[in-house]
Amino acid sequence: MWKILSRGLGSIGGRVEQRDLAGLFLGWLQPSILERIWSGVAAAATRGGSRVQGASGHMGAYAMQVSQGAALLALALCAVFSLVLGTEGKRKLQIGVKKRVDNCPIKSRKGDVLHMHYTGKLEDGTEFDSSLTRDQPFIFSLGTGQVIKGWDQGLLGMCEGEKRKLVIPSELGYGDRGAPPKIPGGATLIFEVELLNIERRQEL
Repeated sequence: MWKILSRGLGSIGGRVEQRDLAGLFLGWLQPSILERIWSGVAAAATRGGSRVQGASGHMGAYAMQVSQGAALLALALCAVFSLVLGTEGKRKLQIGVKKRVDNCPIKSRKGDVLHMHYTGKLEDGTEFDSSLTRDQPFIFSLGTGQVIKGWDQGLLGMCEGEKRKLVIPSELGYGDRGAPPKIPGGATLIFEVELLNIERRQEL
């Protein structure tokens, strides 16, 4: 069975290596889902066998039952693949507030120029960059594509003096290419950020 599933995933594009397939299914699929799928297949096979016994000698009926069982199995496998591959793309940006500010007259919005201190790390704790070591804040315009999408989204609605922790999936970071040599492809990024100042541009 695993050989069939491995070939199926390989034809999709090799997104999942065969050696990781068992762990992938055990990690992402609840046992109850598989139980319902295979229970349905078994029930269909039982009904098919009973009908064939009642119409012995009719090979057409037998072939029909076999075709129905195969179709149901194919649908079950499609459902499994859709769930696995869909889950893979559902990682979302995580925003945690580390320090709140009581007095917050303005909050960051698209187009604001932000002055930030930050420290960026990989999931294993390896630090790849920090404005603190340079003792110089990073200045950029929010929501204009000057920074990664995880920042453009994760720093909205922030107060001066507020601190946040951002966990950014690779899709909102540097993607499959990464930012060599410090950030590998597909890396999840963890940022500790502090908003020092907001420059609000005058609306026209």
